[in-house]
Amino acid sequence: MAAALKIGFSPLQTAPKGTVVAFCGEGLRFGPATQKTLAPVADTIARAAATARFKGASGSAIELLAPAGLAAERLVVIGTGKGEERTEMDALKLGGVALGKIGKAAEATILAETAEGIFTAAEAADLALGAQLRAYEFDRYKTKKKDGEDARPDVKLTIAAADVAAVRRAWARRDAVAGGVRLARDLVNEPPNVLFPMEFARRCMELKKLGVTVEVLDVKAMQKLGMNALLGVGQGSAHDSRLVVMRWNGGRKGEAPVSFIGKGVCFDTGGISIKPAGGMEDMKGDMAGAAAVTGLMHALAARKAKVNVVGAIGVVENMPDGRAQRPGDIVTAMSGQTIEIINTDAEGRLVLADVLWYVAKRFKPKFMVDLATLTGAIIISLGSEHAGLFSNDDTLSERLTAAGLATGEKLWRMPLSKGYDKLIDSKFADVKNTGGRPAGSITAAQFLQRFVADNTPWAHLDIAGTGMGSPQTDINKSWGSGFGVRLLDRLVADHYEA
Repeated sequence: MAAALKIGFSPLQTAPKGTVVAFCGEGLRFGPATQKTLAPVADTIARAAATARFKGASGSAIELLAPAGLAAERLVVIGTGKGEERTEMDALKLGGVALGKIGKAAEATILAETAEGIFTAAEAADLALGAQLRAYEFDRYKTKKKDGEDARPDVKLTIAAADVAAVRRAWARRDAVAGGVRLARDLVNEPPNVLFPMEFARRCMELKKLGVTVEVLDVKAMQKLGMNALLGVGQGSAHDSRLVVMRWNGGRKGEAPVSFIGKGVCFDTGGISIKPAGGMEDMKGDMAGAAAVTGLMHALAARKAKVNVVGAIGVVENMPDGRAQRPGDIVTAMSGQTIEIINTDAEGRLVLADVLWYVAKRFKPKFMVDLATLTGAIIISLGSEHAGLFSNDDTLSERLTAAGLATGEKLWRMPLSKGYDKLIDSKFADVKNTGGRPAGSITAAQFLQRFVADNTPWAHLDIAGTGMGSPQTDINKSWGSGFGVRLLDRLVADHYEA
């Protein structure tokens, strides 16, 4: 199993232990507190830097083993560059970089200061969050170590900061968010023979321990509601579909909730319109939207967010057996609209269509945000740097974009307009489930918009390029990134909590 990272905090003046990580700017500039701590080994650092031609450039580092004069096993000095003003993401990334340099040390201390000054309480907590996110590993199915590989020990990491009490307060919220990200990553990384719809629903039930109300609707209940779009996707699977509704009531009684909806296709073969075999194993991650919503509900409940929230996920498996949905079928969604199935591999929008309508009608939320690994077209458009944002509401769109910039989970707004609707008009039904290759991510969003009831403010996040298999970063070395948890937690915290 992956090593545990146990985070604690101490005053900046305390003698550091184990592996010590310090930050310096170009020209080997240290902050005053760090300089004082490292004074006994200043000459040693200078000589090592000269030998290694280390000047403190951003991303560079030097390492000193058992430096005489410092009660530490190892000293790692990480460069932060020219000394530009720090951003929130800088602290987060530095925490990840520092954890990466700590390696297999059982005990480590990070000095929360750069040449530009001591970290604020929020920055020090972000430093800890970056380390916690970097530490995540998913190795529960590995039974053997590689030759010569030692088991990684649990790490006791101390963040040495100026105001320990303030940092602990700031960390409490971030610790809850880290738990939500870990949960989302776990769900995305699980193999599909383990995480099928009923098991996904069972794991959502575990959120009850945090005070989340969880309701699971089975096939019979969804048939009664008329959710034939969602049920059509899963009818070819041996695993029955589920709709999971999670509620956190941390706001004022009777106040309209905010709502988040996730696509949860636990495995997507494409159905009768079957996908090519190469890379199909990645379709275990086609539930990353539902994973993000589940992780978000964990984060909000764990930090006792002062807001009413509904998280709803449609969890299905898209398989091609004799009962599977066919191209040419016409289904009637919960809204009463009829849908012609052109391609059974355009299944996520069918799941979301019923869940969006259900949430809007039952809960009358302030807004709805859905997350889905919906289209390969969004990867062609934006790669893995941004998720696609589609919205019928400018204010919601602007707030989501700002939250993305603050957390590094970036969004780029894409167009919606009636002109694209023509591509999904059907000769035989009210709408068809795909408009073909042109503007594929846009027509998918146009389809979803038809199932947003009562002019509810709504945003659709297409996370196909960011939710799974995205490039590894300083704070994520996992295939499943947990994209969306920090983004949406920030949206709620900045604008919707009492």
